[in-house]
Amino acid sequence: MFFNLKRRRKDSRVNKEMLAVKKSNRSLSAEGLARRLAQLVLDKKGEDLVILDVRDRASYADFILIASARSARHVQGLADYIEEELFKEGIEPLGVEGKSEGQWVLMDYGDVVLHLFFEPVREVYDLEGLWIDAPRVEPETWGLVFPEEVQDEG
Repeated sequence: MFFNLKRRRKDSRVNKEMLAVKKSNRSLSAEGLARRLAQLVLDKKGEDLVILDVRDRASYADFILIASARSARHVQGLADYIEEELFKEGIEPLGVEGKSEGQWVLMDYGDVVLHLFFEPVREVYDLEGLWIDAPRVEPETWGLVFPEEVQDEG
């Protein structure tokens, strides 16, 4: 297989406007977007949600959300659901990585970055340990609604 590396398309430069989250339809602040993402995670039974406030600690984001799922398929379904729901609201990610494998999906929404992990993979990378000094936001303080737990009737 041969590739012509010298041949480039004339429009190969990156358009910065294409990289930005759609702001014309987005009326959410970084905190509002983080709240919305957190609620979507909880709606689809994402587990062990951690919300990190990195406004004073990172230049690339204001909030980092980390959540687990029970299987690779659950990770993929959660990522699809979040992407579809926010798209309906006119909010698109800058990028989504890892969805096809379902082990670790990174969803970059600019001011908010969401990491979705298959449970065993999350333990290996320990992002919470990396951000140990970052303040944590408890979901309850944001008024997030947890889905009702299904109880056995046996």
